[in-house]
Amino acid sequence: MKKRLVKDSRVVKTSIVLPPDTNQHGTLFGGKLMTYIDDVAALSATRHARAPVVTASTDSVDFLHPIKPSDSVCVESFVISTGTTSMEVFVKVISEGLYTGERKIAATAFLTFVALDENKKPVPVPGVVPETDEEKKLHERAAQRSQMRKMRREESRRLAEFLTTRKPWE
Repeated sequence: MKKRLVKDSRVVKTSIVLPPDTNQHGTLFGGKLMTYIDDVAALSATRHARAPVVTASTDSVDFLHPIKPSDSVCVESFVISTGTTSMEVFVKVISEGLYTGERKIAATAFLTFVALDENKKPVPVPGVVPETDEEKKLHERAAQRSQMRKMRREESRRLAEFLTTRKPWE
């Protein structure tokens, strides 16, 4: 399977932040931003795999700066590394003060997606080729993030063994 360039999976979504999108602090709801993040990341993974995908994990969403009304929010994603059937997608969120032009990295996130066939079984995905310094830097640490992801998933499985599914009112 031929490798694909990182830039071929790049997706960019820009939105204005309006008052209904904000919380009691007057900043963009974190959940609203997480919806944007999952949306663009899924598009990047689908572009790369050219197959249906499912979110396997959201490793982290790090909120670095608040996003306010009168800002625009630009959510950019691309596949940064691949496994056999999985893809790691990096997302960066850039806020822009529309009246000042000031731009900040407001958040970053790493998500993992798995490509599926028509029977919802995992299918192989092409490798990825980073070109820019940013892409190369993110790509070179992918194995380390993968190892951390595996350890975290195992810990989550162990934790799930102790959790109850009973109804809280019983």
